[in-house]
Amino acid sequence: MEPYYYSNMNKIQQTAYHAMKTGLCALQPSFSVPRLDGDELQDIFFRLRLDCPEIFYAVRFRYRFYQDAGSVEMIPEYLFNKKKVMEHQNALKSRIAKLIRPALSMTEWEKEQYIHDFICTHVRYDKLKKPYSHEIIGPLGQGVGVCEGIAKTVKILCNALGIWCMIAISDANPEKNIKYRHAWNVVRIGGKYYQLDATFDNSLGQEEFIRYDYFNLDDQHFFRDHEPVIYEIPQCTNGDYFYYKEKKLSFTRMEDVAKRSLQAIRKGKPFIFHWRGGYLTREVLSEILVLLEQTAKQKDRHARTSLNWPQSVLHVTFSERVPAEDLIVEEANEGEKFDT
Repeated sequence: MEPYYYSNMNKIQQTAYHAMKTGLCALQPSFSVPRLDGDELQDIFFRLRLDCPEIFYAVRFRYRFYQDAGSVEMIPEYLFNKKKVMEHQNALKSRIAKLIRPALSMTEWEKEQYIHDFICTHVRYDKLKKPYSHEIIGPLGQGVGVCEGIAKTVKILCNALGIWCMIAISDANPEKNIKYRHAWNVVRIGGKYYQLDATFDNSLGQEEFIRYDYFNLDDQHFFRDHEPVIYEIPQCTNGDYFYYKEKKLSFTRMEDVAKRSLQAIRKGKPFIFHWRGGYLTREVLSEILVLLEQTAKQKDRHARTSLNWPQSVLHVTFSERVPAEDLIVEEANEGEKFDT
C-alpha cells in the first residue's frame, strides 16, 4: 500500500520524496534530489515525515546547487549522531513490539481503542514543547508529546497493527485565537474513514477516566471545533463507529439520560454521554441539567456537569455536597506549533 501523501504527489515530487527517504533512512550527510524550489522541497520533506514517523531524527535541512544543475544537494539536520539514532531505533522497535503484543488478536476497532487508550493513559502533553515531543520518540520514549508527536505515534502503532491511518494537519486561525497548526489522524475501520484526535481526548480526560469525544467522528461533527485541513484528506461521512454510539452512550431521549444517570449513581461512578436528540441549544442543555439534578436528588446526591459543547458530550459526577458550579464548559486542546 502506497503511503498516503506519496500517492497524492506528481511524478517529479514522488522522485524527490523517494530520494529524500532513501538518503534519510541511510543517515547520509547529504544526497541529491531533483531540483525544485525551496518551498516545494520543504513541503515534500514535511509530508514524507507525516507518511514515515519512523524518520524521527531528521527535522530540517539545507540545500545547495549549481546554476545549471538539474538536481540539488540536500543536507539534512539530524537530532542525533548516527550511533545514537540507531540506539533510539532499536529501543523504539522493541517498545513498539512490546506495546502491540496484547492487541494482535483484537478486532480493528479494539486495536484502535487500545492505541487511543495508550495515548490517554501513558502520554502527558508537553507544555514545554521539547524538540523530541514533535516526534514518536517523545510519546514512546519519554511519555510526553504535543499534537504532532501524538499523531505520529498513533500512526506508527496503527501501522504495526495493520490499521490504515494517516496524519491530518489544520492551519492556525488567529481570528479564533488558534495560534498554531494542529495534527490528528484519519483511520479506516471496517472499510470506512473516521476522524480520530487522541490529543483532544487526552486534554479532556483524567487519569482514572478516559474520554472518547473525538473517537471516530464524521466530518460534520469533527469540524465543529477543528480548522480546515491544509492537505486534502479522505472524506469521513460515516458515524457508525463513534465511540459513544458504539457503547450505547449516545442518547436522543431525556428518559434514557435519567435512567442511565441513576445506574451511575448506584454504582458510584461518573456518567458520560453524548446527546444527539437534536442540536444542544441552551434551552435543551438547561433541561438536561435540571433532569440530572432531579435524578441525583432521588439518591441524596448533587450533579456536577462538565460539557464539551461542540461535540455535545457531558461528563457528570455525583456527590453529597452541593458543587460550587453545576456546569463547567470544557475546551479541548487546540494544538501546538511544529516545524514545517
